[in-house]
Amino acid sequence: MPHMPASAALRRFRVIDLTQVRAGPTCCRQLADWGADVVQVQMPEHMRGDDTLGGQDGSDYQYTHRNKRSITLNLKEPEGIETLKRLIATADVVVENFRPDVKFRLGIDYASLAADHPGLVYASISGFGQTGPLAGRPGFDQIAQGMGGLMSVTGQPGDGPMRVGIPIADLCAGIFAAQGILVALLEREDSGRGQWLHTSLLESMVYMMDFQTSRYLIDGEVGAQAGNFHPTSIPTGVYKARDGYMNIAVFGSKIWERFCNILGAPEWIDDPRFHDKPSRSVHREALNAEINLRLAAQDRAHWIRAFNDGGVACGLISDMREMLEEPQIRHLGMVKEVVSARLGPQRMVGQPVQLERTPSAIVRSAPRRGEHTEEILTELGLAPEDLSRMKATGVY
Repeated sequence: MPHMPASAALRRFRVIDLTQVRAGPTCCRQLADWGADVVQVQMPEHMRGDDTLGGQDGSDYQYTHRNKRSITLNLKEPEGIETLKRLIATADVVVENFRPDVKFRLGIDYASLAADHPGLVYASISGFGQTGPLAGRPGFDQIAQGMGGLMSVTGQPGDGPMRVGIPIADLCAGIFAAQGILVALLEREDSGRGQWLHTSLLESMVYMMDFQTSRYLIDGEVGAQAGNFHPTSIPTGVYKARDGYMNIAVFGSKIWERFCNILGAPEWIDDPRFHDKPSRSVHREALNAEINLRLAAQDRAHWIRAFNDGGVACGLISDMREMLEEPQIRHLGMVKEVVSARLGPQRMVGQPVQLERTPSAIVRSAPRRGEHTEEILTELGLAPEDLSRMKATGVY
């Protein structure tokens, strides 16, 4: 089956995906969902390592590698490397997440490839960066969460550090790399030249610390765990109504006044313990206890309606089933359908950005390892006898 672009936006670009695990594949999925011809290069079946995404038929693998084609090449064989270079010569983008030294040893680093392919955009994703004292270390999401500061501000005070419940370092590094690739492709339209871009799990976490880094760098404050409550804006956090928990967000003096009135406590507006943000911070435990006492009089549905109608943000805390059945999320159409030839109909979440004329789409389920090898090699001009020889000698 020839390449089926998911969208018109990126259909003119070919991307060679030399990545594995999650950060790199996430980067390439971002491009594939808008129509780029992403060719996933994997080692042959008999040489593959552990499937860290739960196996090719697992839901994680299916979600991460949708809209791609797959080719197998034995990069330990000279002909495998030469075939890869031949494939790269047809491409606009290469994405890799080898250990920093591996690409140089294989002769597929940016400088080597750009000598013959000056328009190439080359993206590298690593654990800690391409150079520096930790560049050679293996990088994993939770390690980056810890070293990047995230775990120090996550969790209940006094309970020790807590990881976030998703692989946020992997995901952010992949998304940032995709953004960098798009910037490089735009710049190439002016200069005619590609470039090397690189990011890492660690850099993505440092960036995602956002206001926590500015609190330290500008104000000298070291953020700490605040549990389910916002560290500086009070009351913003998890509160308990009669039938369960919900989130309430109160930012600014006007919203604080609305909140007090809706809750039936207008006297709090002038109470010296609560009338401004610094005072509420000092007396946060007393305030939260008072809030929960009043909320216990009604169910969540009552309060969510009352607060939102009154201009105070409030919402349920949903599990996966509840979240995907939320009418607003269903209205936004984020769950897409695709049919896998071997696994049947599948549903998965699509992109969170809606473009009016060039929307993303999921048109191809994740490929089997090497499913498109002969198709792609034929596109490169290899004859049937070449394919037979390469297969017999273990090149793919």
